[in-house]
Amino acid sequence: MDPLTLAVWAIRLAFLAALYLFLALVVRALLRDVRAASRDPAGALGRLVVIASASLPAAGSVFPLDAVTTLGRDLGSSVVLDDPFSSARHAVLTFRGRGWYVEDLGSTNGTLVNGVPVAGALPLGFGDELQIGDVRMRLERGLR
Repeated sequence: MDPLTLAVWAIRLAFLAALYLFLALVVRALLRDVRAASRDPAGALGRLVVIASASLPAAGSVFPLDAVTTLGRDLGSSVVLDDPFSSARHAVLTFRGRGWYVEDLGSTNGTLVNGVPVAGALPLGFGDELQIGDVRMRLERGLR
């Protein structure tokens, strides 16, 4: 056999082995994430506690959070806010990687985090206050 042909076959086999190794690492990472998600209940990601409200939900209400949680007046929202200053689809909280992010969905009156207006996706930390209209909520760790 020609040495050039032999070298081409060796390169092909090395590329195929690298491809299978990459796929195995991806599957391993996915399985690790699925196992970690199954160990933690959905409410363990975090929760919103209403600390002040002129309407519903009442102060002291607690909402467990999913990985994607919508907030607004729409009855299809995860957290329904009966506040005249909130939009039907006001904001969304998403859990990405290891942290929370809030995004305003083009609401009329905006969304505030610790008194600062939200522009784009803004990271949230536990203890931060989220304000939509007259409803103020605090992000807290979920109960395990």
